[in-house]
Amino acid sequence: MGFRDYLESLDEKGLLKKVDVEVSKKLEISGILKEMEPTPLMFNSVKESEFRVAGNMFCTKDVIASYFNVTPADIIPMLSKAITERSEPEIVSNALCQEVIESSVDLDKIPILYHCDRDGGNYISSAVVVTKDPDYGQNLDFHRAMQFSKNKFATRVVKGRHFYKFLEKNGEVEVAFCIGNTPNILIAGATSVDIGVDELHIANALEPIKIVKANSVDLMIPAEAEFVLEGRVYFEERHDEGPFVDLTETYDTIREEPVFEVKKITHRKDAIWQALLPGALEHKILMGMPREPTIFNKVNESGVKCLDVNVNPGGCSWLHAIVQIDKVSEEDGKNAIYGAFAGHGSCKHIFIVDKDIDIYNPLSVEWAMATRFQGDTRMIIKDKEPGSSLDPSAEPGTKLTTKIGFDLTKPLIPKGKSFEIADFPKVNLDKYFTK
Repeated sequence: MGFRDYLESLDEKGLLKKVDVEVSKKLEISGILKEMEPTPLMFNSVKESEFRVAGNMFCTKDVIASYFNVTPADIIPMLSKAITERSEPEIVSNALCQEVIESSVDLDKIPILYHCDRDGGNYISSAVVVTKDPDYGQNLDFHRAMQFSKNKFATRVVKGRHFYKFLEKNGEVEVAFCIGNTPNILIAGATSVDIGVDELHIANALEPIKIVKANSVDLMIPAEAEFVLEGRVYFEERHDEGPFVDLTETYDTIREEPVFEVKKITHRKDAIWQALLPGALEHKILMGMPREPTIFNKVNESGVKCLDVNVNPGGCSWLHAIVQIDKVSEEDGKNAIYGAFAGHGSCKHIFIVDKDIDIYNPLSVEWAMATRFQGDTRMIIKDKEPGSSLDPSAEPGTKLTTKIGFDLTKPLIPKGKSFEIADFPKVNLDKYFTK
């Protein structure tokens, strides 16, 4: 299913809300999306552009599970399988993403959103970026990009990412920024895998896709993307990038970042721009959910039976993880903490809970902390380790942070009061109330 097909299916089900009055790409569309979150929206009349804008597409785990026709509990094993059992997409010569090939580049014609009033400019936030290295092959990743001219962006490239390594090694790299994608491609672009793995093969394992050679660069790209911006990114050519709202809903700092020069734009007829609100629910779910399988696998590798993982929005879908285990040993809580940190190095706080705790209900997790946790015996402190550049409280420049693991599991043999949750009788309410 392509992005356009998904929009049509939402419309048929009455789930896509349409905005037919004229709206601006500067501050207005982003404000409406935020107010209506998580409702999917289509903006049919954009003041500055002939193209439509769609947003709030994949804001919750339930929506993504529904897309794949699975339950939320099935997502982690599904992603794990796709990562280990990758498959090659079908290659085509004619693609919808190349129905229109622009003869000249003018980014002002595209509805690239200006999201918040302190932003440095119009920003692409939804693009999956295809790059390639002569030795390692293709890579798929997310990189935001701030427009500063009719054909150039400053693109944020985090040190340590595969794209950064490609740039540092080669000086300049061909790229394709692909906008208008379905969850299989978006999730694949957000996964962390070994260098040399083409994440489009993960996307294909999640749901079959077609790929096509880009028009002007030597890259294979999703054939059903709505827009593709092709060009080169230069490691030494720099431009101010920022401020911009990041995953923590706080403003990131201004940095000198590599310049992306757009040399060709291809798109579908009547193309639809995919918006993704920075720091909002969709951003969080697409960033955090792909980290859940890596945590899940590492906890199981530690000898603890992991049942589920929630990299939750309350923890910015990056800095917190709630891990549900089937505890059989008093050491399982501690071992699960170390396993979880190994599975997601940017995580700051890990919460380990028993199988009777609902990891998707913050009240349930807080109840476990209130009743089953003692700080002097059930807390592990990892002092001053590299964490996440997204954490505003981490040490500037080094990302050093204090990481803490909380073992919220009950003791296997209680010595005082019971730790069991009391069950109330189950009744059929239809018997007592008239409709």
